[in-house]
Amino acid sequence: MKLIEVTKAFATEEQCLAYLEAKRWPNGVRCLTCGSKEISHITRAVTKKSDNKRAQIYQCLEKTCKAQFSATTGTIFNGSHLSLDKWYMAIALIVDAKKGMSALQLQRHLKVNYRTAWYLAHRIREAMDDPEGLKLTGTVEIDETYIGGKQKGHARKLRNKDVVLGIRQRGGPLRLVQVKDNKQGTLYDAIEKHVDKGVDKIMTDDAGAYDFRITKFLAAKHSKIRHTRGEYVKGEVHTNTVENSFSLLKRAVIGTYHQLSIKHLQRYLNEFSYRFNRREDADMFEATVARMAGVKPMPYSKLIEQHAFTPFVRHEPKTSEPF
Repeated sequence: MKLIEVTKAFATEEQCLAYLEAKRWPNGVRCLTCGSKEISHITRAVTKKSDNKRAQIYQCLEKTCKAQFSATTGTIFNGSHLSLDKWYMAIALIVDAKKGMSALQLQRHLKVNYRTAWYLAHRIREAMDDPEGLKLTGTVEIDETYIGGKQKGHARKLRNKDVVLGIRQRGGPLRLVQVKDNKQGTLYDAIEKHVDKGVDKIMTDDAGAYDFRITKFLAAKHSKIRHTRGEYVKGEVHTNTVENSFSLLKRAVIGTYHQLSIKHLQRYLNEFSYRFNRREDADMFEATVARMAGVKPMPYSKLIEQHAFTPFVRHEPKTSEPF
């Protein structure tokens, strides 16, 4: 569903809520407290958008429960003052933006303040995390790249840049993972999490950290392309497909975001992996709304808390306007 279709299909709050209800409860609404199917629909008047009230709520008819809830209760949409039609427009814009959508762009498109747009974008990215995705098999390419500030010389690389490990199955999905350093043990832990132990072939460059002889990937055929000798392709041995994804990511950082906080980097990586792996999926908007209906709320305080890898530098918006 493209942006023009979204604006036509979800012109009212009632249409938005009905769509979210269908995605959250495809087999009919159930009570969030007791699971009962005996539910009453209640329509109420909402005079101000700032009241943060939904026009359609549900009342559980189970005598021992009687809980009230809405389609957004307990989801990533929970507690938002922003109308659902703007949420849906933001989702349509982000899932269709090959090189990402900055908060400033969302601010202009949706006519909201910057913090609202920034917080909104990160909540959508939160739903794009796929921690339990299938492990990669077949032929897998592995390489690392570096995201961060300017530097002089290779030796100072990790002083002002963070490591991003790329793992891509040929003809299959991509995983982009932020890791704390490029040491062998750190890289192996990330690889072990995302690659199946029955993988047929592993392709890497000739970095010394890639040595699988004493790991559970011992049985896999490990081929190295020797970049230090000027090699880039040697028959089927190369890492070009995973490097292509790095190219797209870096063009987004330079051309779309211009700068981003390292402590939020993994969320951006999740977004790029999610969109890349579904680039031929015509129903990406629908699938994303359905995922968001199953993701728990993300309070603003959680979003700006200190990152585990890097010292806390406050890059977040400081306005106190509602979001």
